[in-house]
Amino acid sequence: MHSFEELQEIFNKEIDCYSPAVEPENLQKPVIYTLGMGGKRLRPVLLLMATEAFGGKYQNAMPAAMAVEIFHNSTLIHDDIMDEAELRRNQTTVHQQWDINTAILSGDLMIIKAYEQLGFINSNKITEVLNVFNRITSEVCEGQQYDLDFETNNEVSLSDYKKMIRLKTSVLLAGALQIGAIIGGAHVEQAKKIYAFGENLGLAFQLQDDYLDAFGNTKTFGKKIGGDISANKKTFLLLKALELAKGAYHDELTSLIGNNNISENEKISDVLAIYEKLGIKALAEDEIKNHFNKAIDYLEEVDIDEQQKDYLYDLSKKLMDRQS
Repeated sequence: MHSFEELQEIFNKEIDCYSPAVEPENLQKPVIYTLGMGGKRLRPVLLLMATEAFGGKYQNAMPAAMAVEIFHNSTLIHDDIMDEAELRRNQTTVHQQWDINTAILSGDLMIIKAYEQLGFINSNKITEVLNVFNRITSEVCEGQQYDLDFETNNEVSLSDYKKMIRLKTSVLLAGALQIGAIIGGAHVEQAKKIYAFGENLGLAFQLQDDYLDAFGNTKTFGKKIGGDISANKKTFLLLKALELAKGAYHDELTSLIGNNNISENEKISDVLAIYEKLGIKALAEDEIKNHFNKAIDYLEEVDIDEQQKDYLYDLSKKLMDRQS
């Protein structure tokens, strides 16, 4: 059995050697550039861990791990175009480094190359793996469309929002674990339980992102505090506040959303003041804790070696220990 860090190092060596081997160079280079940006490689490494946890060899799961990581990065290229983002992991985004059309094409190519990797899986479980991969990649697209729709929809509920983040963020992480479990030889119910672990961990992580954007510390969070408020982004915090706010608080909050006549700092400060009056911080903490605890409950039900379970638990704790 390998630790997360050991498998991360193994996977990094694999991805660093990867090339889509296509022409012209302006189609190939953005793919290599994107995959070279780094990151935790959380999804592919969890896939490899799940394979080992159920008695399989990580080598047999490497093509699936590559497929998940290549697909994930394809979505980042397309997301950055939609968001008109200039930076990704402190590096120039592909559409800024090249152009929008090249970015679209290279993102498309990566989806094809992800499926090419799946073709290298040496397992009689290939049909099961494909079924999961097809489902989760489709759901990521659904989640992204919901996110786009929410920008112009003023009737978004908390359940709508949680559905969106589950599709956009959680299912790929959860599906990676499920695919790893399938390749490792897990029974169907066990693979579903490790999926549920990943799904709830992903929800807790995204909800914590919302929380830290409002209540975090810039130095430890790594982003400017209040960015979601400034952008009028519909997060758990804002939707919960709108649900709870009555009378003057509700009027003030709705007037602040979309108000471009006050300074950014004033807007952030005023919204945070309303959050404080409504107890949003504690409610968000409870929601994060609820999903994290659900994740751990599912992990406890998974029939794997205790050491491997400890690795996954410790990793979950590390992910959630971003300081406020």
